[in-house]
Amino acid sequence: MKALLDTHTFLWWNINDPQLSETARGIISDGRNEIFFSAASAWEIAIKFNRGRLVLPEPPEKYVSSRMLLHHFQALPVQISHALHVWVLPDYHRDPFDRMLIAQARLEKLSLLTSDSEIARYDVTIVW
Repeated sequence: MKALLDTHTFLWWNINDPQLSETARGIISDGRNEIFFSAASAWEIAIKFNRGRLVLPEPPEKYVSSRMLLHHFQALPVQISHALHVWVLPDYHRDPFDRMLIAQARLEKLSLLTSDSEIARYDVTIVW
């Protein structure tokens, strides 16, 4: 399986948060799966950290990089095609980071590991 982590899924995985579903936990821990982490999520983490809305044990650039390496997550850059695909999405969800993840999951044919019920309204495969 090829899956894209929502930002909260990445954060919950790294602190072993009980809110992370057993299904998501199993997919992430299965070494046969390709797990992707978007540059959009890294951007969201950096913004929330800078505004004091997210506490991390180290600065975001170290935290995200070290956790991606530790867990063998693959980086998913934001491409122009991803950014432009956002315009075709219905306006169900207003969060620009989530809209980007939806566009990336659709275009790259990735399942999206998220607990966000609003994302399920889109034509994208959600696993939770």
